[in-house]
Amino acid sequence: MLLKTKGLVLRNTKYGESSLILDIYTLDKGRQSYIINGVRKAKATVSQSLVGVSSFVDLVVYHRDNKNINRIKEIKSAHTYSSIPFDVVKGTVALFMVELVEKTIKESEENNSLFEFIEESFLALDQAEKATLFPLIFPILLMPFLGFSPGNSWSSSKPFFDIKESLFVANPPQLLYLEPELSQIFSLLLNSNISNLDDINIPKSNRRELLDAALDYYRHHVENFKELNSHLILREVLA
Repeated sequence: MLLKTKGLVLRNTKYGESSLILDIYTLDKGRQSYIINGVRKAKATVSQSLVGVSSFVDLVVYHRDNKNINRIKEIKSAHTYSSIPFDVVKGTVALFMVELVEKTIKESEENNSLFEFIEESFLALDQAEKATLFPLIFPILLMPFLGFSPGNSWSSSKPFFDIKESLFVANPPQLLYLEPELSQIFSLLLNSNISNLDDINIPKSNRRELLDAALDYYRHHVENFKELNSHLILREVLA
């Protein structure tokens, strides 16, 4: 059947002499793979930049649920970024966000609220004055969509965050926890909005620690979570 949908390009892989296989997180069918022919020809009607990683695209595809790879009939840009392609920091953050989505979302099913959150996040990054909080806030706000999130809130009586148990606790556990200062910032980010980060200031000294803690959290709560290639580059960007 012909399906019209929107999607975020997670990965593109060369196929044959002139084609690409695109891994796309779509609005209507979740995670899907599509082949697009002729895009690598010198006179291709579709630019390779259109299907670059982190691009949002409008698609018309020949879709069958029982096929691993379907074919694209029509494709065009859904959003034109104004700053991400031209800003080294934003570009690095966008790759980190894409890689996190690619390594955590595998379902081939519709999830409108999750797609809308991801789309809103990339558009907010593109429009933001500063990008340094996005690598912290995006994985934290993504957690509930993946089925896990801290079971309680920070308080002065429970000032430590236990990463393994996903709880704020009164006393520090033996391993993997956040000190009270970082726990309070973590709680603040949990209750923030990705489109309005102007009032949140986090010292540079805390950013790397919070990023590492967020990835530790994913390692313990996402089955078979693979290391992110963009992590080390991003740590330098956040320095």
